[in-house]
Amino acid sequence: MSRVIIVGAGASGMMAAVAAAQQGAEVILLEKMDQPGRKLRITGKGRCNLTNTAPLKDFLSHIGPDSRFMRNSFSLLFNTQLMEFFEQRNVPLVEERGHRIFPRSGKSLDIFLALINDLEARPNVQIRKNCAVKSLTEDFHGVRLQDGTTLRADAVIIATGGLSYPTTGSTGLGYRLAAEAGHQVTPQVPSLVSLTCEEPIDDDLIGFVLKNVNLTVARPDGKKLFDGFGELTFSPLGLDGPLVLSASRLVSRLLHNGETLKAHIDLKPAIDADTLDHRLINDLNSNGNRLFHDALRLWIPAELVPTALKRLHIEYYKRLHQINGAERRRLLHFLKDLDFTLNGTGDYDTAIVTQGGVNTKEVNPKTMESKLVPGLYFAGEVLDLDADTGGYNLQIAFTTGYAAGHAAASSSE
Repeated sequence: MSRVIIVGAGASGMMAAVAAAQQGAEVILLEKMDQPGRKLRITGKGRCNLTNTAPLKDFLSHIGPDSRFMRNSFSLLFNTQLMEFFEQRNVPLVEERGHRIFPRSGKSLDIFLALINDLEARPNVQIRKNCAVKSLTEDFHGVRLQDGTTLRADAVIIATGGLSYPTTGSTGLGYRLAAEAGHQVTPQVPSLVSLTCEEPIDDDLIGFVLKNVNLTVARPDGKKLFDGFGELTFSPLGLDGPLVLSASRLVSRLLHNGETLKAHIDLKPAIDADTLDHRLINDLNSNGNRLFHDALRLWIPAELVPTALKRLHIEYYKRLHQINGAERRRLLHFLKDLDFTLNGTGDYDTAIVTQGGVNTKEVNPKTMESKLVPGLYFAGEVLDLDADTGGYNLQIAFTTGYAAGHAAASSSE
């Protein structure tokens, strides 16, 4: 019987253990924390967006930086097979808006329990908790633990996760192990994370959700980096919410490299500027005696009024019939282009995933085996793969874990 060591008992590590055990390998699953699957149990705000039912071509368009890398392994385990995997383990699933798949119970715990119960029922699987790895052995066919113990195996799978949510045990160990094995490791930055702004956020806006708006992020020269429609929210330090998380995938590295970018929010995306200007003229004429600060509620939510007053430089008690053309155009610009200067991102404590990691050009896309070190495999967030929100990242974790576990057990027979 071949032996496979898996470093890290998160989503990819547990799936790798299942796949290797199914092939008949002796599996040793090492977890540094006192319980496995900590990040999995809190993912999706505790609801666990398991995967997405998008067809392959569309699914791949949500992955970067090298989506082609996933084509081969998706033939082993894609969204339909992953859903069947959990349904066969008594986890009913439901599809929600955006083709996102969740456990019907709305509990991430059910996904974790399906995996851990499967593993604990297998006599050829050992799960060792509070078992921290210090390094790989010189021949890379084993690991040295922090307590000085050396464990040997036919294959080693690194599934240690990234740097996001460090309280769940993510410390970046896998990047160091990969580098020590000779792999190129792309520098890491937080991804699917909030964006920070130079401008202070008014207290009235903190926690407020803007729905049905358009967000554009651009360089100072106007080159668009992100353009999307949906909802966002305001945090004490800047912008957050679904639109912002999606934008962060495309701009986080630029911001961490010192670039300053602009976020442009169109509060009225369904109306073009000329049409909206005509509406403003009509509103100003038909509500001529209303005070400006009170009349702002005609066009924006109350929470935005303090920000508008500060930015528009229009007298608080001015009546609408006194608003001149220049002031009306400033109001129009505010409604169509509420802009913020972006200067950074939230940290790893709040980032959903890590961008960067083991260069996929040095990994076999069918098996997840290192092209540099036979018998060494990678799975999950440690790889330089990340995706949009919507179930794509967990599917990558489960798929790469399954491919690594299946191949590691098979190749060492």
